[in-house]
Amino acid sequence: MNSTSINNSLETGKLKYLTKWRYISSILSIVLMLVSLSVIGVKGFNWGLDFTGGVVTEIQLDHRITASEIQPLMTAAYQQDVSVISASEPGRWVLRYANIPDEQLRPDLRQVLAPLNTDITVLNSSIVGPQVGQELVEQGSIALLIAMLCIMGYLSFRFEWRLASGALLALVHDVVFVLAFFALSQMEFNLTILAAILAILGYSLNDSIIIADRIREQLVAKLQWKTADINNLAVKTTFSRTMITSGTTLLTVVALWIMGGEPLEGFSIAMFIGILTGTWSSISIGATLPEFLGLKAQHYQEVPLPDHP
Repeated sequence: MNSTSINNSLETGKLKYLTKWRYISSILSIVLMLVSLSVIGVKGFNWGLDFTGGVVTEIQLDHRITASEIQPLMTAAYQQDVSVISASEPGRWVLRYANIPDEQLRPDLRQVLAPLNTDITVLNSSIVGPQVGQELVEQGSIALLIAMLCIMGYLSFRFEWRLASGALLALVHDVVFVLAFFALSQMEFNLTILAAILAILGYSLNDSIIIADRIREQLVAKLQWKTADINNLAVKTTFSRTMITSGTTLLTVVALWIMGGEPLEGFSIAMFIGILTGTWSSISIGATLPEFLGLKAQHYQEVPLPDHP
């Protein structure tokens, strides 16, 4: 046995322990994904005003008044969660809440905010009907579908179908986990959450492609290795890079979560979950599924051209 064979044997031996953990994490991911789909089907979503329609009112108050002073008064008077969002100027606020059709039951906004002891100017108020909300649902679904189709086309072009299937299932896995959280918690699902899901698709895809590229490189370079050992090596060599990238991104998201306030809370939570599951799924699914589908080094060997007479 030459020195190269000895080195390869030692290297594969050190990587054997990763196989068991990859298989365990894969089974766990599949089980949790099935549970998440069940939660989504049973609980459904708490659709926000972007999708269900409601009232959007813009007001001008004293610039010293904060959202924490406005929120309790609005919630108590309207008997519902009222979104209080800071507008472009100090003292200008956008209030969003479900419409109350009966005018006799609808509280007067100035009387509701009277305890603030300030001049209240209603700049504008408009009602968003449910028809507009339905159009947003359809357009959002179409946007998500188009994004997934484009990703499928890209993966099919760049990788052999087994590697592409692993990356695609990892994307579905990440989106399902985020959707399941919002279904279970019944947090408001609005356009910012939809934007976060589209961002998660891009982030998770990048993570899966890094590992898939390394798997492809090692399959070509180490023709005698088993696919499981190739996957272990790919995970090991990309692990530190993945952890650094995910860690720095999570720090940014946490800062956004803390400093962004309620308007960006849902977006930050969705991104936080998406980054964690994206890092996990790129290893547990993106690297393992191609192995179960029979990926081998031969699939990336160039086909020799026929000899010309």
